[in-house]
Amino acid sequence: MTLDSMPVALVTGATAGFGTAITRKLIKDGYRVIATGRREERLHALAKEQGEAVLPWPLDVADNAAVRALPTSLPAGWRNVDVLVNNAGLALGLQKAWETNIDDWETMIATNIGGIVETTRALLPGMVQRNRGHLIFLGSTAGRYPYPGSNVYGASKAFVDQFTQNLRSDLLGKSIRVTNVAPGLCGGSEFSLVRLKDGNKAEAVYENTSPLTPEDIANTVSWIVGCPPHMNVNYIEMMPTCQAAAGLAVDRTMG
Repeated sequence: MTLDSMPVALVTGATAGFGTAITRKLIKDGYRVIATGRREERLHALAKEQGEAVLPWPLDVADNAAVRALPTSLPAGWRNVDVLVNNAGLALGLQKAWETNIDDWETMIATNIGGIVETTRALLPGMVQRNRGHLIFLGSTAGRYPYPGSNVYGASKAFVDQFTQNLRSDLLGKSIRVTNVAPGLCGGSEFSLVRLKDGNKAEAVYENTSPLTPEDIANTVSWIVGCPPHMNVNYIEMMPTCQAAAGLAVDRTMG
């Protein structure tokens, strides 16, 4: 198979964690990958590692103008995106709602919601025109199970769940698949460090656990993409065996 004949995937947030692992796995599966992210040097390092099957493309998904320009700004041979992996996202802080930094909320909304809305709207018309494609979104168990301090982060992942389900409704009758991949506790990424801004606190999140890994997520994405074209995996939730959904909380000091 020549490079030009290989299907194209675009992965957001490809500079670390899930995005890097997914990029590597999709290349093994025979895809060319447009690897996007804000840290250009990491994108070029990934391209050097993986060769010409990677197109490094600096992109901030919160930059609406840059995202909307993708259909025409990408090189001609890379514009027909077959798989869009909406991976870029973040959590900031664990403060209670009345204590949080409102700027952190705005950043999460712009990235976790605005980013996936913009990338989807930019690339979906081409998929519809070609009547093929797969939209994969990295959601989270936080979109279904609340916990203290999750507030806007959890709400942004609940948006992913509803957005994917409604996209499937819109796409009924089209050969385009939509999947929400919702991991629980997962190590080996920058997630907790970005959230807590403290290396020791970030390490403590995974202390005495065997969390999921970015490779687990990448292998799951690979399996979903490799399913028969008539099969849509709507939602897949993943947790390590050391994790389970907590029961409802009860405060016994208020009686």
